[in-house]
Amino acid sequence: MSKKKHAEETSEKELEVNEASENEAEEAAAENAETAEETSEASPEESADAKVTALEEELKKEKDNYMRLFAEFDNFRKRTSREKTEAYGDSAAKTIGAILPALDNFERALDAPCEDENFKKGVEMIFTQLNGILEKLGVTEIEALGAPFDPNFHNAIKQVESEDAESDTVCEVFQKGYKLGDRVIRTAMVAVTA
Repeated sequence: MSKKKHAEETSEKELEVNEASENEAEEAAAENAETAEETSEASPEESADAKVTALEEELKKEKDNYMRLFAEFDNFRKRTSREKTEAYGDSAAKTIGAILPALDNFERALDAPCEDENFKKGVEMIFTQLNGILEKLGVTEIEALGAPFDPNFHNAIKQVESEDAESDTVCEVFQKGYKLGDRVIRTAMVAVTA
C-alpha cells in the first residue's frame, strides 16, 4: 500500500504544480495582454515617428547622392569646356606657327628691290591680307625693338655693346615674335645691349 499511497501523493503534488503553472501562465497572459494594449495605444504614433525618421534619413541620403552627382557633372562640364578651349588654342597656335615663315618671306620680298611695280603691289596686298587674317584670329606681334629684354617673349641670339641704350634692352630684331592672346606662338629673335 505504501506504493499506492506514494503514487497518490505524487499525483496530488503534480496536480498542485500543474495548477500553479496554469495560474502563472494565466497571470503572464494577462500581463502580456495589458502590455499589448499599452503598445497598441502608443504604437501608431511611435510607428509614424519611426517612419518619418526613416524617410528623412533616406531623403538625406538621396539628396547627398544627388548633390555629389550634380557636382561631379558640373566638374565634368567645366573640364570638358576647358579641354575644348585648350585644344582649340593648341591647334590654332600650331597652324599659325606653320604660317609665320611664309609671312616672314613675304616681308623679306617687300624689302627686296623690284622693278615690276604691279608685282610688288600684289605681294604687298597678300602680306596685308595675311596680317588682317592673323589680327582677326587674335594674333599680335610681340613688342621687341627698344623694349626691355624679357626671356618669356624674346630669344637673345646676340649681345651688343652700347653706350647709348640701357643695359638689357632690345636693340635689333632678326625675326618678329607673335602671340595668340596670352600664349606665345614664337619668341622674337633679338640682339640685346650689354
